[in-house]
Amino acid sequence: MFQVSPALLAPLAMLYGGAIRARNWYFDCVASAARHATVPVISVGNLTVGGTGKTPLVIEIVRRLVLSGRRPAILTRGYKAAAGAPADEVLEFSTAFPNVPVVVNANRVAGAVTAQQKHRANCLVLDDGFQHRRLHRDLDIVLIDALNPWGGGRLLPAGRLREPPSSLRRADVFVITRVNQAEHGAVAAIAGVLRHHAGDKPLVLAALEAESLTFPDAASRPPTDIAGRPVLAVSGIGNPRTFEKLVESLAGQPAEYLRFADHHRYDPNDVARIVAAAGDNWVVTTRKDWVKLCPLWPDRGPPLVRLDMKLTLTAGAPEFDARLRAVCGTGS
Repeated sequence: MFQVSPALLAPLAMLYGGAIRARNWYFDCVASAARHATVPVISVGNLTVGGTGKTPLVIEIVRRLVLSGRRPAILTRGYKAAAGAPADEVLEFSTAFPNVPVVVNANRVAGAVTAQQKHRANCLVLDDGFQHRRLHRDLDIVLIDALNPWGGGRLLPAGRLREPPSSLRRADVFVITRVNQAEHGAVAAIAGVLRHHAGDKPLVLAALEAESLTFPDAASRPPTDIAGRPVLAVSGIGNPRTFEKLVESLAGQPAEYLRFADHHRYDPNDVARIVAAAGDNWVVTTRKDWVKLCPLWPDRGPPLVRLDMKLTLTAGAPEFDARLRAVCGTGS
């Protein structure tokens, strides 16, 4: 595939950066620019495009809020949804929490109103919210991917940065994700950059771990059942290598894999390609891909297995919980 050199895209990145700085100046200096909800708002976002683990963290936050007796709703824009179909993240959230409302609206302020008035939510979790500043947030959580923290060091479109690292000063809490897959010293280096730009703010470390295997008949098995088994890892996510490394660690051997673009919409031809590549081996995929592949999967195809992953807070969990309690309290 033809790729444009980042150097050729540098002028566009400069224009983009100027627009971002002007927009941030507006929200920083004009008090009325952001609208306040009447209930607490927790934002989960990042500095780069692509997967950093936002969806697993939103799920983990909602789980903690539900356990504490709160009535959360999830606000999302429904990114890259096909016509007449829900977006990938919406399907993931609804699968994880069938009783938690997911409000899809690119206008997050209007979505907040819907969540409160229609669903009687008493706290809101804003998915991918760091750049969506029209809705005031009471807790701003920013994720940093330990495997690719700074998006090549360049702003869009020359790199993967949505904003310059100086914007990190807006955040309240940082979560470095995938620390269990990072090279030695990577987390300490990231922490140093965060301190440089944002000072001594709470830093939480999170590992992406296997939780369970789910089969089309809804049977659940432990992830260790992959051990020693040849599998085909199939994914259409922002950071496929994270998923593939997890599959390989469970299998104890290198895995074959097929990668599709992030938010890929599968069709029968894709399924035929996957089935042919798998042979008799299990096809192991993510929750995000599972919800789109299941309706197309042939009855006589190889087993389609969903690997459910969870985000485990390995350091800083008490401070993380304290921040949630300070914003949302407890009780109904």
